[in-house]
Amino acid sequence: MAMLGKAVRMSRLVNPKSDKMMAITVDHSFSRGIMTGLIPIQATIDKIVAGRPDAITMTKGIAELCWPKHAGKASLLLKSSSYSPVNPTSDVLFGDAEEGVRMGADAVSIGAMMLGDFQAQQIHDIGMMSKQCMSLGMPLIGHIYPKGESVAPEDRTKWENIAYCVRAGAELGVDIIKTTYTGDMESMHMVIESCPARVVIQGGDTCKTLDDYLQMTRDALDCGVGGVTMGRFVWEYDDVTALVVVLRKIIHENYSVKDAKELLMQLENDKDYANY
Repeated sequence: MAMLGKAVRMSRLVNPKSDKMMAITVDHSFSRGIMTGLIPIQATIDKIVAGRPDAITMTKGIAELCWPKHAGKASLLLKSSSYSPVNPTSDVLFGDAEEGVRMGADAVSIGAMMLGDFQAQQIHDIGMMSKQCMSLGMPLIGHIYPKGESVAPEDRTKWENIAYCVRAGAELGVDIIKTTYTGDMESMHMVIESCPARVVIQGGDTCKTLDDYLQMTRDALDCGVGGVTMGRFVWEYDDVTALVVVLRKIIHENYSVKDAKELLMQLENDKDYANY
């Protein structure tokens, strides 16, 4: 029965037509401090939901306070760990899979900053969370990055380091692994080939402009990633709902960057989100 539960939840996370996943994350305040795009958080979530993503990632407290009005409109991904501004390589667990079941989540997620001083504890936590998820039929998402102390900042996009992270996630029983885009399609394809689990990319701070983010999304999908999950890039944009719609069109309807930019301009003018 647990496997049936996982299959049901996974079917809500992954679009059956595109076989891709689209999620927006709003779990940044623990790790990065209060960011203007998340003030007020309820209004930001409302704008995201209006663009109809597959899922939104948030912590349990924000879910209890801000998610009830949107329950059933998108999947809830319950974030159960975080690092902090004063300890950025240690992702600390503060929830479990049972909370995800009680709150109606379609997945729980946990982070890890690999190749550093806290890797052993984070691997242990992922392994224990995987055990809980397997017994409860709950998909597990890992936010796994090569950001430990042994990795220089310029090496965080090396495909070998990212491949290590995603393969480690698969070895530990993670169903969907969120990580960083390497910067080019060839090396990202090698990352995907190294991992039998679904790999999705973050937005992060790897790009500088709207065009860069849209092109990264298009390239990542074309080389085989299983989806895209973004945060700051989306909710720091002037028209959050329009950008969510446009990303959904790229991810699920194979829009080109050119088509996406044209639609974005149109939506920013007419605000006709519901018809797309």
